[in-house]
Amino acid sequence: MDTLTSKNIAATYFVRPDSIVRKIWGKGDTILFIFAGASAEFALNKAVDWLYFTGRLPADPLGRLFSTVTYAREIVFSDYQQALLAIDKITGIHAAVEASRGDKIPDWAYRDVLFMLIDYSIRSFEVLERQLSEAEKADVFEVFSRMGNRMGIKDLPDNYKDWLVMREQHLLQNLIKSNFTIDLYKQYKKHLGLPRYFMLKQAQILVVPDYVRKLLSLGRVPLLKPVLAAYKLTRLIKADQLLRNIILPKAYKKQIKDLDADGI
Repeated sequence: MDTLTSKNIAATYFVRPDSIVRKIWGKGDTILFIFAGASAEFALNKAVDWLYFTGRLPADPLGRLFSTVTYAREIVFSDYQQALLAIDKITGIHAAVEASRGDKIPDWAYRDVLFMLIDYSIRSFEVLERQLSEAEKADVFEVFSRMGNRMGIKDLPDNYKDWLVMREQHLLQNLIKSNFTIDLYKQYKKHLGLPRYFMLKQAQILVVPDYVRKLLSLGRVPLLKPVLAAYKLTRLIKADQLLRNIILPKAYKKQIKDLDADGI
């Protein structure tokens, strides 16, 4: 690809058409696992009180997480200018919450959420598809790092290798099992129902880091593995949409349908 073409693509898209990030965020299956991992880590984050401040998270935890996913997908698949507008909208929403509370969301909390998007993008794709190369992992980091820079998030790592070190540090420093954790899991159970709640926790076992799994006492043996193998087979006969409707409540049918890139 010549330099002129590369510059044209960079000016047109926030995420290149051939980027692994589009493959990851273009499949509903992968996004559901990103959703599962983020739901676990959100519950442990020391700054989760910010999400409780608005009342949206405990009132509708699934909707709150779906909105995060929706914004991320809009950024991944929009043209460059539309992606910037979406990022700026996220920044504006956070600024409004800060103004309402009269306090600032900690810089490390912003980094934590960004790091979740990077980590669970990689982990979820590898659970469902294949191992990613180091170059592909670096691509995931680069895309979300640019998103973070646009948001004005401070002290982001310079590259994927540095991110690995900082990610581990953030996990150890910024996660704790608290009363918010216990309450949020009660809300997951309430909004999902027992069977779906069980499947959520099984998916979490498959994708979360060891430290997260330990704090939440999730166990180490994912009973979902045989189910996952069957689930992959259903994609070959186009039955995976039916299974997604079984896994998630009917209230989110449209969001479930829109998870695939062709729903954009």
